[in-house]
Amino acid sequence: MTRRMKFGIFAAIAIVAVVGLFMAGQAKKKNAATEVRLEQVGRRDLVSAVTASGRIEAQTKVDVSADITGRIIRIGVKEGDLVTKGQFLIQIDPAQYQANVARSQGLVASAQAGLVQARANRDQAERALARSKELAKAGSSLIAPEAVEQSQTSYEVADANWRASQAQLDQARAGLREAQDQLSKTRLIAPMSGRVVRLAVEEGEVAVPGTFSRETGLLLTIADLSVILANVKVDETDVVRLSRGDSVEVTIDAFPDTTFTGRVTKISNSAQLTATQTNAGSTDQAVDFEVEVTLDNPPADVRPDLSCTSRIVTDTRVKALSVPIIALTVRDNEPVPNENAPGGAASPAPARRDTSAARKKDTEGVFVVTDGIATFRAVKVGIAGDEHFEIVEGLREGETIVAGTYQAIRDLKDGAKVKAAASAEGEGEGAPKPVKAS
Repeated sequence: MTRRMKFGIFAAIAIVAVVGLFMAGQAKKKNAATEVRLEQVGRRDLVSAVTASGRIEAQTKVDVSADITGRIIRIGVKEGDLVTKGQFLIQIDPAQYQANVARSQGLVASAQAGLVQARANRDQAERALARSKELAKAGSSLIAPEAVEQSQTSYEVADANWRASQAQLDQARAGLREAQDQLSKTRLIAPMSGRVVRLAVEEGEVAVPGTFSRETGLLLTIADLSVILANVKVDETDVVRLSRGDSVEVTIDAFPDTTFTGRVTKISNSAQLTATQTNAGSTDQAVDFEVEVTLDNPPADVRPDLSCTSRIVTDTRVKALSVPIIALTVRDNEPVPNENAPGGAASPAPARRDTSAARKKDTEGVFVVTDGIATFRAVKVGIAGDEHFEIVEGLREGETIVAGTYQAIRDLKDGAKVKAAASAEGEGEGAPKPVKAS
């Protein structure tokens, strides 16, 4: 045997040995158990809640605006002051409107004088007509028919002038009332009792009516802070879970160490569309609904427009069978066997035909561990708490399930070997302790 042949044999043996070691390593790796966090199914008190953010508002508030144009010459309140209904707030320069009242009074006086004159002319024409008619009755030679007709015409003209003068007087009086009303609007008083939460003007500025913009004519805002609301925006997927009367925990950013309680008192029936920017650069619209929460005991120094967060409790369960949210996963069902196929086996459906028997459906479930083997089992869930799902069907108390990690559960296959990880991460307070694999 030559030296080259011996070298070739040794090389072949070495290659076979390396391949064998590699295959053995792969087989060992394939049969190795996956490290997971194991936990026993237990019972917990669950609270299902919806969290939403918004702002603090007063139940009743009034925006005081100008109905006329004029320069503000005096302001009788400051922002933060408490006011009572009817209290003086702002004085707009009344000179122009006082002049209009004086002019209107003059027109009324003139119209009254004209009415008196018209009434006298009408009465005189009426007496002349009566005399003409008496003469006509006494004899046709005493007065000509044309004279009687002329007297009748004169009376009708005088009566029409009297009526016109009366209408002019009514018009002048209406103008006077309008001028007086405009003058009264130069002095603004509080329409309700409350606190001045916003003062938008200063002395010397010109007040203008907010014809096209509410903000343009706004002078100040008065709010009744005896009843405080938290107006929050709830996503369309959560609003259907809410009901009037649901209990709410409210945290106000300005009072970080205090949690306030309240009740849902109003749920909007129409949505608010808010533009949101997506990662792709397009603009979508988020659909939110306004929910009104009335606080039970608001702080004395609370102010409108403070940011707040509400946790609305929609449902509760006492000692409910539950599993960690991370334990719940989704897997595909196997195709339903076709009973018409030979031997009861599932026969492949035509490529273009998507029948309900062959269609796969996602199923929610957990991995139950028995003797170190993880088996996927479908479950029916109820409400969702902060960290756990309620289990309605599919599990029994005390069974061992795979409760972590997320990556391990995502990659886990039905029938895979598992073992308890050296450290259990993410254990919730009061949750059942992790267990060792059998």
